[in-house]
Amino acid sequence: MKFQRRRAPEMSVDLTPLIDVVFLLLIFFMVTTTFVQEGRLSLELPEAEIETVAEPREPVQVIVSAEGDYAVNGQPLADRAIATVRDALQDASQNDSEQPMVITSDAGAPMQSVIRVMDAAGQLGFERVRIATRPTDEP
Repeated sequence: MKFQRRRAPEMSVDLTPLIDVVFLLLIFFMVTTTFVQEGRLSLELPEAEIETVAEPREPVQVIVSAEGDYAVNGQPLADRAIATVRDALQDASQNDSEQPMVITSDAGAPMQSVIRVMDAAGQLGFERVRIATRPTDEP
């Protein structure tokens, strides 16, 4: 008697879910990765001979009172006009706009008064303008 051989069912692996998982992982890593490229430069600094440093110049001191009055290097100004402030700054700096300037303002001074001094300094070409503050008292 001749029996027919049973054929073994074909074994196959369905790769579709595996491919889906790989693509999802790829998308996840692409989204969560940061693409920051830090540029690092190798610098070799030049050498220089040490020169005597000039004494730092005295800054032009501008004081703004609580009422909005001005004093340039301790000399009170006649009025609050920007032209007066500009002329006083020009005289105090001796037409040297490279000289530093310090604006000391009362905490209750009108903001317009401080801005007027900064505007006059800007018109004269001052670039090194600082506003004096005092540290807060910590308990």
